[in-house]
Parts: sequence; C-alpha cells; structure tokens
Amino acid sequence: MDSTIALILIQDGIVNGAIYALLAMALVLVFAVTRVIFIPQGEFVAFGALTLAMLVNGNVPGTVWLLLIAGIGSAVMETWGAWRTRRYSGLPKVYAMCVAYPLLMWWLVPMLAQMQLPLILDVLVTLALVVPLGPMLYRIAYQPLAEATPLVLLIVSVAVHFALTGMALVFFGAEGWRTPAFVSGNVDLGFTMVSAQSLFVVATAVVLIVALFLVFEKTLYGRALRATAVNRRGARLVGISTNMSGALTFTVAAFIGALSGILIAPVTTIYYDTGFLIGLKGFVGAIVGGLVSYPIAAAGALLVGILESFGSFAASAYKEVIVFTLIIPVLLWRSLTSHHIDDEE
Repeated sequence: MDSTIALILIQDGIVNGAIYALLAMALVLVFAVTRVIFIPQGEFVAFGALTLAMLVNGNVPGTVWLLLIAGIGSAVMETWGAWRTRRYSGLPKVYAMCVAYPLLMWWLVPMLAQMQLPLILDVLVTLALVVPLGPMLYRIAYQPLAEATPLVLLIVSVAVHFALTGMALVFFGAEGWRTPAFVSGNVDLGFTMVSAQSLFVVATAVVLIVALFLVFEKTLYGRALRATAVNRRGARLVGISTNMSGALTFTVAAFIGALSGILIAPVTTIYYDTGFLIGLKGFVGAIVGGLVSYPIAAAGALLVGILESFGSFAASAYKEVIVFTLIIPVLLWRSLTSHHIDDEE
C-alpha cells in the first residue's frame, strides 16, 4: 500500500464515518431521552434513500402508504387514550397531523412524481414523507411502554425492526436503487483529488452536527430534551412532558436517518434491508461513546468508517467482522472502568 491508496482509503473512511457519526448521535440522543436502543434507525436510512430514488425515477414511493398506515394507527391510539381520560381537546390537532396530512401526501405525491421535479425538491418531498414516521412510530410502539425497562424496550426495538423491514420489502420491493449525485466533478486539494460528492456529504454532516449542537444549547425544546436526558423524573416535576420529549427525539432521529440515506444514495445501491448494517455501524460508534457522549460517539463513528475502509482493502471478505469486533474491547474496557448508575440517578 502506497500513500496514494492510503489517502483514497482515508477519504472513503471519512465519508462513511460522517454518515455513521450522524447515526451514532441520533442513537445516543434517543437512548438518553427515552432509554430506547433504537435498532430501527437504519430503516429510516433505507426509507430516505429509496423514497428519493423512486421519486427521481418518476415512481410513487411506498412511503405514502407507510405514512398513511402509521398515521391511522397513531390516530386510533390517541382516540383511545382520549376516550379513557375523557380529554378530547387535543384530538383535532391529532387528526390533522395523523390523518389529514398523510391523506394529503397520498393524494399529492403521485402528481409530484410525474412532474419530474428538480432534485432538491424531491429531497424536500422525501423528508416530508419520512420524517413524520418518527413520532408516529414512537406513539404506536414506544409511548405505551415508556416506563418499561430498557430490556423490554430493546425487545420492542427488535420487533419494530423486523416489522419495518418486512413492510419495506412489500412497499419498495427487493430491487436496488440509486440516485444522481448532488454535485459532480473532483476537487484538487494539492496532495490528493477528492470527489465533490464526498466533500458535499462531509460538509452536510458537519453542518447538521453544528445545527444540532445549537438547537440543544440555544432553544427551549433543546434544553427540554437535555433535561429529560439528565433526569426523567426531575423533568416531569418541572412540567416537561416526557411524551413530548420522546416524540421530538424520534422526529430528530427520523430526520437524521432520512437525510443520511439521501446523502449515501448517490454513492451506493440501496436495498430495502441495507439500512440495518449501516445503522449497526453507527451503533458501534455510539457504544464507543457509552451511549452518553455525543463527541466521543462521533469520533468513534469516524474510527469505524476508517477501519471499515482499510479493512475492505486488506480483507474485503472480513470487513464487517473487523468493524464489529471493535465493540468487544470497548465493552470490556467500559465494564471494567464504569460503575452502575440507577435509571433516575
């Protein structure tokens, strides 16, 4: 291996690591606020990529049906909850977001798909379809079990993953899809040539990470999420709704997952089940950060990306083994150096 090959591998590793860093931060956020190990994070990556690819090719994405099904399910559960508590004031908003909005997208998206919109508009339509699935999924699968143990929530996550994977196969099919590059050409950095698409992916990831930092530090909702992450019981005592925090967290996670899928769709073929492995690699980065530290999780995800890149060059058949083996010494080290922390400590 010479320096040219090493620079190419580092470039690929940083691009992949930027995506894994976004997913790792989303996983840390979801776990900190809701205690859910969000295994279906990878499904949102696949949904974002496949939805955009189908729109670009003039097809109606199956996400319109997923959104409609999830919206009706959320509305039914909210109606049942309102009937039990005899509080009906919030139902009009629920029906608008969970029934009227999915029906509007179900009617509008087929017309937009036939119009062959510019790529950036297709991206916006994709986000409008995929991101609302996050809070709906939380309402259906996780909110009723919000006080359950992390083990129960993990089992639910596994079940949700298999359910979403099966629905993705039904609505998207087994065919792989790709999208056009957002930018084309190469950029000369002096010591190496870098594709403009790679720089676009890394720059977008950095901008999103900075934006998330500003949201958590400067906005009221961001501080509410931080308070819930630090102490759920204390957050409830000062009037912060843990249900609102959970729904908002899943919205952010769905946005990050969908955007990550959109970013990688031009550089790799995406299938209905591709997101699982991508999400797992983000999870390895999150584990490096102990599911609590955002900067360490992001750094761990970059390490995963670079390790995967060099592993694929040295032993492509074992690159996944090399990546996932990283989790063993990290878990061993954390088990020896950390102490048990109670759920509400």
